[in-house]
Amino acid sequence: MSEREISQSRLYEWLTGDEDSRMCKDIADEACNEQPRNFFLHLFAALGNKLADELSSARLVLPWLLGVIGAPLWMVGLLVPIREAGALLPQLFVAGFIRLKPQRKWAWVVGGCLQAVAALALALLALFGQGGLGGGLVLITLVALSLARGLSSIATKDVLGKTIAKQRRGNLLGWSGSVAGAVTLAAGGVLMLFDDRPGELALAALLGVAALGWTVNALCAARIAEVPGAVEGGENAWSSIKLGLRLLREDRNFLHFNLSRALLLASALALPYVALLGQQQSGAELGGLGLLIVVSGLAGMVASPVWGKRSDASSRSVLRDTGLGAAACCLLGAGIAWLPGEWTAQVWPYALVYALLVIVHAGVRLGRKTYLVDMAGQDKRALYVALSNTLTGVLMLVVGGMTGVLAQWLGTDWLLVVLAVMALGAAASAARLPDVE
Repeated sequence: MSEREISQSRLYEWLTGDEDSRMCKDIADEACNEQPRNFFLHLFAALGNKLADELSSARLVLPWLLGVIGAPLWMVGLLVPIREAGALLPQLFVAGFIRLKPQRKWAWVVGGCLQAVAALALALLALFGQGGLGGGLVLITLVALSLARGLSSIATKDVLGKTIAKQRRGNLLGWSGSVAGAVTLAAGGVLMLFDDRPGELALAALLGVAALGWTVNALCAARIAEVPGAVEGGENAWSSIKLGLRLLREDRNFLHFNLSRALLLASALALPYVALLGQQQSGAELGGLGLLIVVSGLAGMVASPVWGKRSDASSRSVLRDTGLGAAACCLLGAGIAWLPGEWTAQVWPYALVYALLVIVHAGVRLGRKTYLVDMAGQDKRALYVALSNTLTGVLMLVVGGMTGVLAQWLGTDWLLVVLAVMALGAAASAARLPDVE
């Protein structure tokens, strides 16, 4: 073993707390030997992806982009449903195709490259887009970006399951979230310096860095040492749908997990509304956007490693606790909006709530990813991931549309109360899930 490989193994063992980097639970021996190297490739790939996700966020950055180019306000309400559902809905239809490939990392590479191209297109729209036409092009580009994200997502989880052993995956996701949070924190700090100056160039730069992040993601994915896997079980789209529906009927734990995951959408749906309360105090100035990006990055940097370790121990308890946390954050945000005083008319109280909710949402994402990968057997992991994500995509469109109507009817503060009740239901459901570690 070379000196570089020895150093890599030692660093891997320090990051994971693993005394022997060649001890593996549920992956092939050949993959186990490559695990330290693959761990760092996964880490840097996830860093690029998470950074790009933050800097092209449909919760923060894209609403500012639509505001800067003068797009109609109704378009802002479509950003999060398109971003989430567009990434989730097609996954069941590509799962069977990916299953036919002995190496699934190349689907991941294609998805990363397409996302980079879409981010560059958004950067150009920040510079040259105007009005309704510019806004429409932003939405169309976001659809393309989200579809590419879906392709990457299913391939990423399948490759993760083949190359990183159980009780190491949550650690990996946690460390990548922490490093990405630190880089995002720096980007938000730079934005705060722009304060109320014109934002076209700054937004284009942010989206350009997002494109670079997805390029790094694709390059790292291409270098992962993936042992060719079984190709049996590849299905066309209709066969995948029938098999998926049968799994929902026969596998009660999988159905129960998807119910819990659906209720946990409360944390994702609450984020843009908490940000909206802050935006109403700061307008479209880049200083307010910078503050929200800073607190988002700081929260992710602090939270992800903790949730990662906890997910490896019991991802079920993470899902339960984050449901409780999401409910508390929603009620806190609504409570601040109701309180009298000048301090509630500033952006920083809502930025604090936003940071707490980002911490909770990081736990939701890490907990459900770890639970799903650990629950699914190696042969059906890609299908389980695709089916769960497709169901969530449908629900995101339906529930997202309903929350938009409720927000218009009840107001943002009372909508947060409704989402708090939904999050409490998620906690109760997750508490009854079986452990899968």
